[in-house]
Amino acid sequence: MDMFCYQCQEAARNEGCTVRGVCGKSPRVAALQDLLIWTLKGISFWAANGRQNLDVGHPETDLFVAEALFATITNANFDEERFVALIREGISRRDALKAEAQAACQAKHGAPCFHALPEAATWEPESFEAADLLLKGGTVGVMSDAGLDADVRSLRELIVYGLKGLAAYADHAYVLDHHNGDLLAFIEKALLATLDPKLAADELVELVLETGRMGLEAMRLLDEANTSAYGHPEPTQVNLGVRPGPAILVSGHDLRDLDELLQQTAGAGVNVYTHGEMLPANAYPLLKKHAHLVGNYGGSWWHQRKEFESFGGPILMTTNCIVPPAGSYQERLFTTGLAGWPGCPHIPEREPGQQKDYSAVIAAAQQLPGPQGLESGSIPIGFARNTLMAAAEQVIAAIQSGAITRLVVMGGCDGRQPARSYFTDVARALPQEHVILTAGCAKYRYNKLDLGDIGGIPRVLDAGQCNDSYSLIYVAQQLAQVLGVKDVNDLPISYDIAWYEQKAVIVLLALLAVGVKHIRLGPTLPAFLSPNVVNVLVERFDIKPISTVEADVAAIAAGA
Repeated sequence: MDMFCYQCQEAARNEGCTVRGVCGKSPRVAALQDLLIWTLKGISFWAANGRQNLDVGHPETDLFVAEALFATITNANFDEERFVALIREGISRRDALKAEAQAACQAKHGAPCFHALPEAATWEPESFEAADLLLKGGTVGVMSDAGLDADVRSLRELIVYGLKGLAAYADHAYVLDHHNGDLLAFIEKALLATLDPKLAADELVELVLETGRMGLEAMRLLDEANTSAYGHPEPTQVNLGVRPGPAILVSGHDLRDLDELLQQTAGAGVNVYTHGEMLPANAYPLLKKHAHLVGNYGGSWWHQRKEFESFGGPILMTTNCIVPPAGSYQERLFTTGLAGWPGCPHIPEREPGQQKDYSAVIAAAQQLPGPQGLESGSIPIGFARNTLMAAAEQVIAAIQSGAITRLVVMGGCDGRQPARSYFTDVARALPQEHVILTAGCAKYRYNKLDLGDIGGIPRVLDAGQCNDSYSLIYVAQQLAQVLGVKDVNDLPISYDIAWYEQKAVIVLLALLAVGVKHIRLGPTLPAFLSPNVVNVLVERFDIKPISTVEADVAAIAAGA
């Protein structure tokens, strides 16, 4: 095999990408990502042990671990040079922690504390040339230990992929100066656990659920960060058409990047459009106050080659999800943060107390034609937890009267596979008394359908990005309290979830951690789940694969 990766839903043959990633990831980048994750496990050894026993801690290194994990999620960063730099920085940070922990141990106990160290905690490369790093990366990937128990490997990878999603949400919160050191410490604790040969499957299952609980806290922290900075999303009709004039298209998930760009384009004669997962930004009061934030352009991430071509102006990709760009627009595709594609211009990180400098993006917009129209009309967004709870009495009255018989959570991710038309067909086929709750780019499968409303309540309630999935869990928990239901599974709520990448994994684990059962998951079950691990999830939580539209809609209507 040239590589092995099965972290996303599009893993080849639903087994794993072995020649090149379906996402576009090269074997070289795959090996460097494997080495980076292994290096982060080495950092975690010194961080976790230093924190627990020696009062040694480097908060900036804890954040680096989260940021580096975020860089490895699907469709985020494909730039080999950036991963070489991250590995170099990781080993430097690891060795600084190592030296301080060893010195603290000697001072406290008069003798060394650390014995039988894992190789990840000590390995030093011959050089930081890509060739040397690639050789090592080829020995530390998912399948490097051929004799490892399949269920242990499956659970370890499930934990790592959940941690990637957790790290993404935590990093977004930290960007907005909302911090929780316990989240970063847990990431390191759990990474270290994946190196422990003594942890059996049962113990790893419990760590999976703990990952879900910490993921929920990360989502809560991010919700607090976003709403503190920009206000609570409010119901908003978002324009889908275009206006004359130069423009910038912003994709990804980072609201602060959009905010700073909006400030820097004020009065510059440049319109700003959102794309993909940035659509929900149009509902935040302190973002939509900018008159030159004029609407949303296009659909979900996998359409971007066509849509970015048609846009005609510069595109700012703030996070995942990048599709390998066409040469015709690559020079006007700017990345920032942890996103990257080789050859695309990259906007550096902000200096302390300053904004990022988007002057190059603005200058490009002023020299390029405006966007070609793709569609017209508008769509409603802004139904996050604050809006939904403000309407709770109306929703509860509709439930009690039978006007609404079921809430169907259809959150998660979109993707390229034709089988995902299932979610469009389910949305169309659901009884008129059912309301869809959604968050994430999965909504692009049905958010432009005319599904009507129930007594003024839209039948598609869009809570926002995948980053905003906390709203859906929060609303379920609050409804349970108001309705006097002790078990969230007794609520008239069904879950029909689409997944693609690792932020969807942590949302799934968070749902399991709060006890949600009977989740339908598609379009396929994750390739990284071994048959025995699938059986555990079925037995404990009744997770099930999607089936046919007719069968699933009938089961949802029956509450099964």
